[in-house]
Amino acid sequence: MKQTTIRNLKEIAELGLIKLDELERLEKVVNHLPLSVTNQMLQAINPEDPNDPIAKQFIPSANELSLTAEETKDPIGDHLHEKVKGLIHRYPDRCLLTPVHVCPVYCRFCFRKEVVGNSSGTMSDLELEDGFAYIQSHPEIWEVILTGGDPLILKPQRLKMIIERLNAIPHVEIIRIHTRIPVVDSKRINSEMVTALKIKKPVYVLLHANHPNEFTDEAIRACAMLVDAGIPMLSQSVLLKDINDNVDTLSSLMKTFLKNRIKPYYLHHADLAEGTKHFRVSIQKGQELMQALRGKFSGMCQPTYVLDIPGGYGKIPIGPCYINSTNNNYQIEDYLGKLHHYMDSL
Repeated sequence: MKQTTIRNLKEIAELGLIKLDELERLEKVVNHLPLSVTNQMLQAINPEDPNDPIAKQFIPSANELSLTAEETKDPIGDHLHEKVKGLIHRYPDRCLLTPVHVCPVYCRFCFRKEVVGNSSGTMSDLELEDGFAYIQSHPEIWEVILTGGDPLILKPQRLKMIIERLNAIPHVEIIRIHTRIPVVDSKRINSEMVTALKIKKPVYVLLHANHPNEFTDEAIRACAMLVDAGIPMLSQSVLLKDINDNVDTLSSLMKTFLKNRIKPYYLHHADLAEGTKHFRVSIQKGQELMQALRGKFSGMCQPTYVLDIPGGYGKIPIGPCYINSTNNNYQIEDYLGKLHHYMDSL
């Protein structure tokens, strides 16, 4: 298996995706977040479209040099909750384990841009043992989330070792994996990888995709291989300006997930990572999009719109509110925007 990946600005310029006179300025950009785009994603880009939604996600832009006062290097407070290297325990019943900080592609809006791309951030055997020991000593941890970086970039043998070690901890009942691999580097999803993910306890794969164009034929086959093997899949997406911040694209994305047997789960409000202002939309617009989505499309198409509170205070749903009350009298808004009265007599 070999997947061509471009990590050089000049090669991107030769493809016509950036201008030669931008190279010097963009070198400053990739000093903060490396450039990495798989051939699979490059082939999904329409070079004739200056607003191509795939290119906007992966091709560096000078906009990344513009920082705002509220943006931070650690927008969701990972470091505040890191108990041992690579293990983040923010919520009582679950923790994150980040065995690798490398991804096949680097999203320009990444909220971990200060750490991803640094191969030295990959956990050593000793560091993994510290992580397993921490989980073992905290019986309240019911779920372990493998993230990073992209855990599925690991060799199947190493991934299998990690999963089997977690599987052996009695109070860990669920393992979740956050990944982009099935859509950006689909060839990695093969029989060996599927075998690594198959254990007695449930392993859920959460696929990160932001636009229906990411679902190439290869991606569709990779997702089918996972689901056909009995591995449940859910989705997570980021609400991104000029990429998916309209109801047509958002609904098409959610329908594409469902069509491929992936349940829509999270729609993230973009985090306050440095140099990402050009990707963010207002919460008000996000709520309006969610209301439009609720009004027009099946309940199965509805993700939960969430905000990770800056500073490490956790994730909360921030979708529109359909109910207001005074004592036991409620004003309820239906999917068409009409108001109705409801009296709660209990």
